[in-house]
Amino acid sequence: MVVALHERGLFSWNQWADALSTQVKGPGGESYYAAWIAALESLLVSLNVTATTEVDALTEAWQRAAHATPHGQPILLENDPARST
Repeated sequence: MVVALHERGLFSWNQWADALSTQVKGPGGESYYAAWIAALESLLVSLNVTATTEVDALTEAWQRAAHATPHGQPILLENDPARST
């Protein structure tokens, strides 16, 4: 996702490196994967691509969909039981 967004010109590699570095160096001892996700989220918010509330809402929807999805099946946001139809 990071590569695709960079290739579309959304941000430079320097911007990405700075965002990831901030997360990796920050407190909390997150895994590298968690730092990667947090860096992408914070970069997208700082560039006004999305808002923190939208990221949080999508994360919550994905979690509900994951819990509603049978084991071995792909997790789809459409499986979110709170989703409006």
